[in-house]
Amino acid sequence: MSQSLTLQALNRVLSSLDAARNGPALYALLSTLCLTGLLLASAEAALARQESGWGMAWAALALLVAFYGVNTTGLLLMDQSQGRPVRDVRDALRDALGLAHRVLLCVLAVLILLGLLVAGLAGLLWAARLPAIGQALFTLTVPVGVLLLGMAALLVALLVGPLTGPAIWSGQGVRDTLALLRRQARERLPEALVLMAAVLLLTALASAAVSFVVLTGGRVLALLAIWGADIDLQPQQLMAALLGYGLRSLGASGVPLPESPMSQAAMAGGGVVAALALVLPGLVYLRGCCAVYLVLRDLQAPDPS
Repeated sequence: MSQSLTLQALNRVLSSLDAARNGPALYALLSTLCLTGLLLASAEAALARQESGWGMAWAALALLVAFYGVNTTGLLLMDQSQGRPVRDVRDALRDALGLAHRVLLCVLAVLILLGLLVAGLAGLLWAARLPAIGQALFTLTVPVGVLLLGMAALLVALLVGPLTGPAIWSGQGVRDTLALLRRQARERLPEALVLMAAVLLLTALASAAVSFVVLTGGRVLALLAIWGADIDLQPQQLMAALLGYGLRSLGASGVPLPESPMSQAAMAGGGVVAALALVLPGLVYLRGCCAVYLVLRDLQAPDPS
């Protein structure tokens, strides 16, 4: 029973590769990335003009767009993961506006617990300055602190972060989501870590495939543009745009700023390609998190036999 359940779980995680077939989710995530990039570019431009107020406003708006856009995409992918008809993008956006705050409340609760942990360790470190018990207490605090902080980071990265969103997207409330995370950390942590490792491996493979396509295509296109069409283009500018570099980051990386119209057009087109390249790995990761959540939720359900 355990072996068949494990094979079924891995099969559900492997099915995350079909996330690219979810047209509404693809459109939602692509729109989110493009709009977020545009807002961040506006923030950089405002900061370059020494307009810090506008820069912070554009940056905050970019964070809001990214947050609600990811939640909209997650709702569409959860529909696909549960085998339900995928809702319309506008309906998903409306639902995300109504429930995404639950994700923030769950994150806030986790941050409060982490704050209590850090405060406790800080208190032990302060007490370690006492002459009578300082050395012995510090000797005990070092292994305890390392293990507790390391485990906390592991739980946040591979349990809290990946499962909080899918739990909310499936209709769970804040209290139920926190209870689920607590049960998984106490009872199903090895299974959750193995499944999330599989998701990260699939995401890395998708990223590698997309990177190969983008870099190979970019180099060949740059050669064709320069030697075939005699277009005034700096190849490193095109490659930097394909890797997601903006105008402010070109100088720091040693790439000359685009001056000719063709170079500026190449930078704009490369930015579009960079956004497209992020979509597939993002969809695979979010779809994988939904699959892991559903598998762990089913493992918690009582066996009808």
